[in-house]
Amino acid sequence: MNVLIGIAGGTGSGKTTIAERIVETMGEVRAVLIEQDAYYRDRSRLAPEERERINYDHPSAFDEPLLIAHLRKLKSGHPIPRLAYEYGTHIRVETGAVIQPRDFVILEGIMALHDPDLRALMDLKVFVDAAPDVRFIRRLKRDLVERGDIVESVVERYLTFVRPMHEAFVEPSRQYADLVVSGEEALQASVDQILSKIAARR
Repeated sequence: MNVLIGIAGGTGSGKTTIAERIVETMGEVRAVLIEQDAYYRDRSRLAPEERERINYDHPSAFDEPLLIAHLRKLKSGHPIPRLAYEYGTHIRVETGAVIQPRDFVILEGIMALHDPDLRALMDLKVFVDAAPDVRFIRRLKRDLVERGDIVESVVERYLTFVRPMHEAFVEPSRQYADLVVSGEEALQASVDQILSKIAARR
């Protein structure tokens, strides 16, 4: 039996960085990171222009049943396939790699705490908080550098999808968190808070 830790927060809040540091601190022999983004629904059957119109910040964009099934397998001591998501094409792929069960499974994503069935599997629920302007600036930089986007496109997507979906679904999921940490303060301080909470619960 392993420990499942869910880490949620808005886009650009710092949740991925915090989750990665936790795995790094614990060591890959003991911990593994699962990215909720890898469980976006596969849109390969749709035309590219149709894929572009989908709201990827809504809970329905994620294949929650598959994610839940995979997490249950991990918690039962069974390996699962490692999935990946291609943001440019909006296609989910199987990488051919396998994720082995570990003592600690870290799930991170904007909707990690939204689904009650998903929350029910978690031993610790964490929400990463950051000011809206900080999150937007981080997202803007990321999309420009890592995804080759343009400013106008990032701003339009943020105003049309990201901000309203954050207010409707992501921010309200904060109420389910066992612990809220800062995504703006020193990284290690937030990580240490989570590690201390894990140790106390065990």
